[in-house]
Amino acid sequence: MDNPARGRIFSPMDSDLIIIGGGLNGPALALAAAQAGLRSIVIDALPVRTREAGTFDGRSYALALSSQRMLDALGLWTALQDNAQPMREIKVSDGRVGEAEVFLGLHFDSAEIEEGPMGFMVEDRYLRRALLAAMADAPMITHRAGETVIAQETDAARATVTLASGESLTARLIVGADGRSSGTCARAGIKRTGWQYGQTALVCAIAHDLPHGGVAHQLFLPAGPLAILPLTGNRSSIVWSERDAQARAINALPEAQYLDVLRPRFGDFLGEIRLAGGRYTYPLGLTLANAFVAGRVALVGDAAHGMHPIAGQGLNAGLRDVAALAHVITHAQRRGEDFASPQVLSRYQSWRRWDTASLAAATDIFNRLFSNDNPVLRLGRDIGMALVGSAPSLRRGFIREAAGLTGELPDLMKA
Repeated sequence: MDNPARGRIFSPMDSDLIIIGGGLNGPALALAAAQAGLRSIVIDALPVRTREAGTFDGRSYALALSSQRMLDALGLWTALQDNAQPMREIKVSDGRVGEAEVFLGLHFDSAEIEEGPMGFMVEDRYLRRALLAAMADAPMITHRAGETVIAQETDAARATVTLASGESLTARLIVGADGRSSGTCARAGIKRTGWQYGQTALVCAIAHDLPHGGVAHQLFLPAGPLAILPLTGNRSSIVWSERDAQARAINALPEAQYLDVLRPRFGDFLGEIRLAGGRYTYPLGLTLANAFVAGRVALVGDAAHGMHPIAGQGLNAGLRDVAALAHVITHAQRRGEDFASPQVLSRYQSWRRWDTASLAAATDIFNRLFSNDNPVLRLGRDIGMALVGSAPSLRRGFIREAAGLTGELPDLMKA
């Protein structure tokens, strides 16, 4: 059911923020803004019943510890914690399909840091439902589900969007949280840079006979990486990259044959495996907005940056955008500034643009370095992993990076 505030008229503007995109980052920003006393209208192209659908589609998120802290600060973690699987270890290995042993690998253990697990695995269905319920309970948020934006314009005083229904809405700031093909970004005149990898991610959930112990596995194979990520119970989420043509052929197979292809890649360390949900595919590429802000417009999440899932940092980077933007605008609001002014929005861009560009470059380099079977590159990367694994300070640094505890943290992500 939509928020009961739907249709409410604000004066002199309809809202403080108009957030375009009702996936994960948009609602999270609306909740953060509400905590600061700011009103938001969340425009979501999908109907609520689609977002609330209980069918398990196999998608899950590796939430860094800093992202978990943010969800807790927004009042969401109580609804999520029973269905969240702590990630206590990460094992990284370099191998080939069907090999019983890897050349060299890395082992990251959360026991090496004081804060606890590096993060938590949460299924898409639980996170979306928690966000929808929280928005419905927030009087400062108007959820306009099943609506699309066809135009936007800004001036020195306000921002206006026009819906497909012909209705116009005004606010101080437009935030694009509408994905890699962001209409908000395009309408603001912001160009994008990017490319496709020629890889497709096959995503599913697997049930297995043996417990996973909260260990996440990242296996680098010549065609692309395979992530085995622990879910609650004896289940794991699979993000498996293959060349485009091969991925299409695999996904078209019947379930039994699909598993026959997966088994030599997955291995037998968790016993017999079987599907525990639907199968999905996602083309892999890199896309970066050339700017994260324009006049009274800001971009967050995939609207600002879409990257390879090799490090599982896509949603974490988006939530960090949300936390940083919320930090910047709420601090500006307290100081009596126009939080949508160019001076304030430039603080957000300065904070996030370098971090996300660095992360995107790192995922791009790692994918190119590891998605091949070149013996010289294989030797070099395996020696590199061995060096990191043998240096406690480097290993601890990687663990803290995976937990999202490095760099300047926004208020919502602090302990």
